[in-house]
Amino acid sequence: MKRVVNTSVLTVFSLCLAGTCAAQGEPAAAPRPPAPSLVPLKGPTQRVDSRGFLHRWRVLEPVPVAGRLTEAAVKEALQLAALPGAEAGRAWHEIETAHYNVNLYHFAWSLSKPTSNVLFWVETTVESPREMHDVRLAIGSNAASRWWLNGEPIIALNDDRQSVIDDGVSRRLTLRKGRNVIRAAIINGGGATDFCARFLDDKDQPLTGLDVTLRAE
Repeated sequence: MKRVVNTSVLTVFSLCLAGTCAAQGEPAAAPRPPAPSLVPLKGPTQRVDSRGFLHRWRVLEPVPVAGRLTEAAVKEALQLAALPGAEAGRAWHEIETAHYNVNLYHFAWSLSKPTSNVLFWVETTVESPREMHDVRLAIGSNAASRWWLNGEPIIALNDDRQSVIDDGVSRRLTLRKGRNVIRAAIINGGGATDFCARFLDDKDQPLTGLDVTLRAE
């Protein structure tokens, strides 16, 4: 799937600086400061932190949806904002969070994008040094979310909720040796929105020997 990737989330868009991001006949919006919880990427890969959290992600600019968070409403939103159609006119941004969680409100606000009644597509690639059995993907999201590993659906969270560490935990999975792709959709009705993710081993302890990359599929 071909993507347009933009790493400018930590800076103001050059188009806005040039005054071309405003609607025709309207003045350009004032530039917004960089997202306070996001930091520049350093190097092609990044090791997960000491608690196993993944810090490096590719995030698609938010897609407007109804913002309802029931199971049926989330299913409808995913149909309306399904990839690859959701990419039309939106860029992917490579980001890295300074914290254990990714603050999607900071991400969207810094780009002058809507933060409420939106769906965020996010993805990353985890490089495993060997095949690992009986691991779990553990996530938290504000608010509803759906998660896939290597194209297989593994976690679903519904309703208005805070992002809590390990709020959603998958069944036992196998990590392939080498590349494993995580993809998720996070839906926000209003207010703050963020997510976090890590793998747990067969004893439900954080996996810390994994590298994270943003290699395109």
